[in-house]
Amino acid sequence: MIELFQDTFRYRQLIWALALKELKIRYKRSVLGFLWALLNPMLLMLVLSVVFSTIMLAPIPHYAIFLLSVLLPWTFFAQSLSYAAESIVGNADLIKKVRVAKLVFPVAAVVSNMINFLLSMIPLVLIVLAMRHPFHWTWIFLPVPLLALTIFTLGATFFFAAANVYYRDVAHILQVLLNVLFYVTPIIYSIDFFPAKYRWLLKLNPIQYILNGFRLSVYYGLLPSAASVVACFVCAFAMLIVGFGIFKKHQDEFVFYV
Repeated sequence: MIELFQDTFRYRQLIWALALKELKIRYKRSVLGFLWALLNPMLLMLVLSVVFSTIMLAPIPHYAIFLLSVLLPWTFFAQSLSYAAESIVGNADLIKKVRVAKLVFPVAAVVSNMINFLLSMIPLVLIVLAMRHPFHWTWIFLPVPLLALTIFTLGATFFFAAANVYYRDVAHILQVLLNVLFYVTPIIYSIDFFPAKYRWLLKLNPIQYILNGFRLSVYYGLLPSAASVVACFVCAFAMLIVGFGIFKKHQDEFVFYV
């Protein structure tokens, strides 16, 4: 773990350059450019809001805020994994030519999507103001679940980035897993909508504990319990230790497989 922090600090300028490069490539030849970081969550929120608050009549006041409070961090998590899974393979030429810590590539993928996430918080603020939803003081707690989510995401990105080097099917399987996880996580619905007899299954989903901190702070104006916060960080650091441990063990072999 010490190596992770040392190399991240040592290569911080390269990580930042790779993150900006990723964002430029993502929005290359786009008329709206970085504005898509604001429009994408807005458009998805609009579609889901119409479906669940108008067609399916979900009895949730200010459903757009209820949805966005968790949809935005979920999007950060999902996109980070998607981009990081291809990060080692996608930078094969650089890895073969330059001796550099391999961790910079998945870390840069997380950093670029963190920038996207922070930009996407602007629409959430505007919608809260437009709908006259209370601006709860608990917003100041948001850095805590964000830190837990970042740690958890880093661990997951290390694992999938390493696995995809050996088995290129991993990137495709990951998309299926993310789609399944999206629907079994209380994002578009409240946990109360889940059948009571199956609700215990949600406790097996580690990402749920972290995302719930965002919804409690933004929508409900509540703070999660101390036990919930501890559970968030236990899950986050467990994922980081496992993911980075696997990545570190195999990183010297990557050059032979990319």
